[in-house]
Amino acid sequence: MSASTTFDLPISGMTCASCVGRVERALRKVNGAEQVSVNLATEQARVQAPAESLPDLLEAVRKAGYSVPSRTLELQVGGMTCASCVGRVERALGKVSGVEQVSVNLASERAHLRVLEGVSDDALIGAVEKAGYSASLPRTAQDDRHDAQRRLRNERLAVIAALLLALPLVLPMLVQPFGLHWMLPAWAQFVLATPVQFILGARFYKAAWKAVRAGAGNMDLLVALGTSAGYGLSLYEWSQAHVGMEPHLYFEASAVVIALVLLGKYLESRAKRQTASAIRALEALRPERALRVVEGREEDVAISQLRLDDLVLVKPGERFPVDGEVIEGSSHADEALISGESLPVPKQPGDKVTGGSINGEGRLLVRTLALGTETVLARIIRLVEDAQAAKAPIQKLVDRVSQVFVPAVLVLALITLVGWWLAGAPLESALINAVAVLVIACPCALGLATPAAIMAGTGVAASHGILIKDAEALERAHAVNRVVFDKTGTLTSGSPRIVHSEAAVGDAHDLLRLAGALQRGSEHPLAKAVLDAGAEHALQIPLVSDSQSLTGRGIAGTVEGRVLALGNRRLLDESGLEPGALLDKAQAWEAEGRTLSWLIERTPHARVLGLFAFGDSLKPGAEQAIAALRSQGISSHLLTGDNRGSAKVVAEALGIDDVHAEVLPADKAATVNALKQNAVVAMVGDGINDAPALAAADIGIAMGGGTDVAMQAAGITLMRGDPRLVPAALEISNKTYAKIRQNLFWAFIYNLIGIPLAAFGFLNPVLAGAAMALSSVSVVSNALWLKTWKPTGIASKETP
Repeated sequence: MSASTTFDLPISGMTCASCVGRVERALRKVNGAEQVSVNLATEQARVQAPAESLPDLLEAVRKAGYSVPSRTLELQVGGMTCASCVGRVERALGKVSGVEQVSVNLASERAHLRVLEGVSDDALIGAVEKAGYSASLPRTAQDDRHDAQRRLRNERLAVIAALLLALPLVLPMLVQPFGLHWMLPAWAQFVLATPVQFILGARFYKAAWKAVRAGAGNMDLLVALGTSAGYGLSLYEWSQAHVGMEPHLYFEASAVVIALVLLGKYLESRAKRQTASAIRALEALRPERALRVVEGREEDVAISQLRLDDLVLVKPGERFPVDGEVIEGSSHADEALISGESLPVPKQPGDKVTGGSINGEGRLLVRTLALGTETVLARIIRLVEDAQAAKAPIQKLVDRVSQVFVPAVLVLALITLVGWWLAGAPLESALINAVAVLVIACPCALGLATPAAIMAGTGVAASHGILIKDAEALERAHAVNRVVFDKTGTLTSGSPRIVHSEAAVGDAHDLLRLAGALQRGSEHPLAKAVLDAGAEHALQIPLVSDSQSLTGRGIAGTVEGRVLALGNRRLLDESGLEPGALLDKAQAWEAEGRTLSWLIERTPHARVLGLFAFGDSLKPGAEQAIAALRSQGISSHLLTGDNRGSAKVVAEALGIDDVHAEVLPADKAATVNALKQNAVVAMVGDGINDAPALAAADIGIAMGGGTDVAMQAAGITLMRGDPRLVPAALEISNKTYAKIRQNLFWAFIYNLIGIPLAAFGFLNPVLAGAAMALSSVSVVSNALWLKTWKPTGIASKETP
């Protein structure tokens, strides 16, 4: 057990003295808890307990029937250079009383925390600063962008200056293979190397000192020690040289190492900025102003001034400033950057529009439905940020290694120095080999391997309408080998259409024309299916008179002087008519689970005119989605509450491997659990009706809306209802996880090979510095290859 800490826990839900006693008893049961006191007036509990007992204390309060309010926040952290820095910041923040969870991301330079209400931001910032780093609350996206550009500009200037000063020092070594032997005088080397060491390299000394003061080590400490040793050895050799002799100096090693490390950090910063390009692209979609319409007047206002139900005018080519409903006008909306939809979507009165998408050719009057953090765009940004901030489970290995990495390297460098010296090597040779060990050992690549790949992978997925909730979902998704689909709204459109028709009298077009006349003006889904089919065939639908609804049977009316009726089998039986030659067709279609409608003529001749069979239409791309999963070695299953006939028809049409039909909503989760035996299962549904099954699956995939419920219930949310995004989501998860493994492999291998080479004298400090700079750049660059990914078989559109 660690030393005791005093926790001040805010408690919600206490109403009387008995509540106080219940909370006190619950807290005293926690192992190590002492000096427990609960105050009803301030609604706080003060407990002295070991630092690691906080989760147990919170759980005790919740089990007693009360709650402990908490909040989430982000901190911008500056000065981190490697994986060991991440660990140090996390430990510093974790020691602050009231911090429940903390996760620090080296690539985004942010700390994500969940803390109890009452924990001040200043206490958290102070803990980070005490650990040797800078911290602040996040700035606006625009300020962040300007700050990043300024830092990049300063880093670029420092790199140029360092390279210009180091070049004359290393030039003699570069021309030696060509038979040219010359060396700058010692004083000239000193003049060139000193500003590189102490002005341009000051950042390493500052960061190293902060690390030492905090009782830890980082990459900066290794660079500062290594280059200082080379610089100090040069001064010593110069001071011991006899007059007229040219001493052997190592100024070029220290100067070139610093120049190369600065170059590596600059390239790394540029690459890290590219990994976060998806977030910046989404943030850039937010308009700052809108054209509000009040009593017929147009006024230009800031977005912050808008309120729900305000009317906003959106001109052609402008971005929609809010989520809303079209009240007036018709146009198209380009939603490519939000949903990944490559084609413009038609918009007319009654249709919903999403803030950030681009209005097409028409002027639209839009009623505001959502603002600020409640808009679809804000939720997407929040989800992508959370995913990029989260740590993959595989990162835990890196965190454990980083805690001992720098101390281990310092020990290895010392062993190298002593070992060479005891073996009879000159002290300067032993020192140079130790310097090479210090310089080549870079924990940067280890720290960047996972977050860089996650940021790039989740970013490119979001640009195609695939929102991955967190790193854990991404890591699980790569292992999926069985996908379970809901039917209605997932593989099918959820709206009926005419799938079969048969005329007993006349032809199919005449049958459809007469049925369409009866359905004029009806809002029934089957009526819409008839009218849509008529529109597809460009039929002239005649007028109907004396139209009347036949409750529980269908509809009747007079069309072209004939009394017609359209309805179910009950209508047919009550009219005293027989199916006749259509009986076999009717039975076959009913076996498929189709809904049947009979068109009959009552006068002047009572007879059956024809038969329609209605069914749910398959979504475009559903067949390609199942085929794509099969090509990935993933089996597909259909899970539906519909009858077995209709489920079997859909499964056969798409090539689905297995069908689970007539399953009640409450039993869907149990079916998914049964399928999880010896398999990793993904469940695909709408995220609302299928929430229990989505939660039961190893990975839930919510399709087609990006609603709050969908985002909470599923590990992956697809922003549009294209089934082909399911194999695409699994594909980008596979590729991202592969990049994580590649990056970690090369980061570990680099150190496993490089450190022994340096220790045995096969690498001089200059080559070691170049290798160190290259390692982190190569890891981030490898992750950036993910940005070139495009979903297979889905048309894409390049967006700015």
